Amino acid sequence: MTATEREQGGVQAAAHGGPGWQRTDVDAAFRGSATYRSLGEQELSPAEEKFERGRRTVGLFLAPVVTIAFALAPVDLPRDQHLLAAVLLGVIVLWITEPVPIPIGGLIGVGAIVVLGVVPADDALAPFGSTTVFTFIGAFILAAAMLKHGVARRFAMFILSLKWVGASTARVIIAFGFITAVLSAFVSNTATVAMLLPTAIGILSVIAKLLQDKELVKSDFDPLRLRVGIALMLMLAYGAGVGGLVTPVGSPPNLIGRGLIEEATGERIGFLDWMLMALPICALMFVALTIVLLLINKPEIKRIEGVHEYVSKERAEIGPFSGAERNTLIAFGVTVALWIFPGIIALTAGTESDLYATISDRLDEGIVAVLGASLLFLLPTDWKSREFTLNWSDAATIDWGTILLFGTGIIFGSLLAGTGLAETIGQASADSLGLTSTLAITVFAVILAIIISETTSNTASAAVVVPIIIPVALAAGINPFVPALAATFAASFGFMLPLSTPRNAIVYGSGVVPITKMIRSGISFDVLGALLIVLLLPVLVDLVIGSMN
Repeated sequence: MTATEREQGGVQAAAHGGPGWQRTDVDAAFRGSATYRSLGEQELSPAEEKFERGRRTVGLFLAPVVTIAFALAPVDLPRDQHLLAAVLLGVIVLWITEPVPIPIGGLIGVGAIVVLGVVPADDALAPFGSTTVFTFIGAFILAAAMLKHGVARRFAMFILSLKWVGASTARVIIAFGFITAVLSAFVSNTATVAMLLPTAIGILSVIAKLLQDKELVKSDFDPLRLRVGIALMLMLAYGAGVGGLVTPVGSPPNLIGRGLIEEATGERIGFLDWMLMALPICALMFVALTIVLLLINKPEIKRIEGVHEYVSKERAEIGPFSGAERNTLIAFGVTVALWIFPGIIALTAGTESDLYATISDRLDEGIVAVLGASLLFLLPTDWKSREFTLNWSDAATIDWGTILLFGTGIIFGSLLAGTGLAETIGQASADSLGLTSTLAITVFAVILAIIISETTSNTASAAVVVPIIIPVALAAGINPFVPALAATFAASFGFMLPLSTPRNAIVYGSGVVPITKMIRSGISFDVLGALLIVLLLPVLVDLVIGSMN
């Protein structure tokens, strides 16, 4: 069944009445749309299938051709830089066209680097032991517990039951975006959106039925094409992107960028430091996001009835807190407290104090993450049966593909710096573009990161762009801290296309968001987000980092 046929089926699933008269069965239209299906699992139209097949086929042959052609080209570069650039170009093609899964594309590149003799195998694979890799392993395991035991869903229902939300369509959309942003600050953006999608569709079905009962839509309307649904789904996807910037562990690009910045500048960015710099920007980005989505996708109705009833029913089904939920909250709370604690010490004793040095070294975020995750295997739910909050089979289901991609991203970022290729590119860019000020380099960094993030993974964007921006700034005699951090923030964008990020793919897979609406809304938010980063980040860095020293 094609996408068009599926839409028609939703409209005609329960037609009744006289000839020529049909009434949409809203429940039937939404049935099967409330769970995440990746793009590869969707039933695509012939045109979509043709495009996807062509994209993957082109990439399968283009990647080796690009690699070989650049490797043989008469480029004035040292051998290791030349071969690294050739392999990286081929990997970027693999990441964009996806003839193989994105993490596998990165692993192919790492293998090629070693086989071609750019670096020894041990040196190439060393970044896989980085503390940031273990930070994400621990964070993903904590997220798995929150999803398994319904902690995140309970929190979502609590927010929606607040009186402030009321019966306002706009407030429901804002509340859902707020829920997503808060959760994605600590939980995988993809997992957050996938977990909240069924609830979003449930609320959307309530709105659709209300529109139908009040005869505000045609009797045979398509509930999968309501503007309120588009706004709600895009708020879910984009809200996760905004929330992911709030903490260093909110998304992989944050940790990659932070690590590269600390290495290049010697400035440590603590957990609390990051939040103090990111939170004001993210708050204003959330306001901008709300305005963009509600203007471009103006809801068909301003006030709705029935949402509170739906939420009350869902909360009743969830029931009281279980022992597993309490254990999950304990592990999560301990982890977050230990992540923030070094920042509190920095505020009280200063970053130059021995106490801060000791605490920050011993409470390494990667170690804290794995210790916090370990609590889930120590806190029992049934001691007599020796049952604990999580089993290893639960942990084994975390997104290891993202961890692999994260590791290969660090490898390429490290090699770009280690071989000097990043510096070569940076100096050439600085010379050709005449970038001589912090503002100009920051603008360049943000634009470059956004463009790359729209065509490949956010992690890959950070791993490629940040190592380029740092030497660009150094070549101009400028501290790279602000431009590199701006590039790190912008690398988490990618709001235009379903392929830009998994969170976009999830909401696009629901069938509610047309590609044209995603592009239009995404471009608008890309521009506003970029302006906020360029204008506010230098001020916040000066206030936060300056006051800490």
